Amino acid sequence: MNATLERPAPEKAAERAREMLATLEADPEFERLAKSCKSYDEAWTDFTGYALLDGYDVRKDTDPLFPEAIRAMIIKSAVYELTDGNEDAAEVAVPVPVDVMIHALAAQFTVLSRIQERTGIKFVHATDRESIGAWEPGDYTHQVYRAAWGPVNDRYWLGKDETERRTAIVTKKYERLGIYEAGRRIAPGFATVADVAAA
Repeated sequence: MNATLERPAPEKAAERAREMLATLEADPEFERLAKSCKSYDEAWTDFTGYALLDGYDVRKDTDPLFPEAIRAMIIKSAVYELTDGNEDAAEVAVPVPVDVMIHALAAQFTVLSRIQERTGIKFVHATDRESIGAWEPGDYTHQVYRAAWGPVNDRYWLGKDETERRTAIVTKKYERLGIYEAGRRIAPGFATVADVAAA
């Protein structure tokens, strides 16, 4: 990512983000979008996003996580619009648990496409442009969020150092099960009957 990115003043981005969120929430398919994201309680897992939340429970955490993801995406959309479509500028830092919910949001491709078409809001999410786990309290994203909606939900907005600390703990726990590199490599035969019995 370019280190000399020019982004709009946080207050300006916040004002546009508030307008966009109101437009989005008024869309006839917004409730369907929310319900679809929340339905991932039966088909959504990850190794180092939600797992970083102490006592994470998909049935309890999905409702409060969804608005955090929507707000983060709307900040990106506002910056994208205000910078005439600069993807690099729009890919602002977002905490890992919120980013995982953004993936659930982006997976609702069809309904999201229709909403974009109706509202004119362009959703921005590009893995090759984002800095995973780089969000920090007080950074640009945080300034825009606070100016638009007030304080973030501290349970989900984990800073870079805390994210690294928790990721290291979770990764070590997985390694005892034969799951390495935070789920990117799994030991052969780890799921055999003998191994499961020994665990």
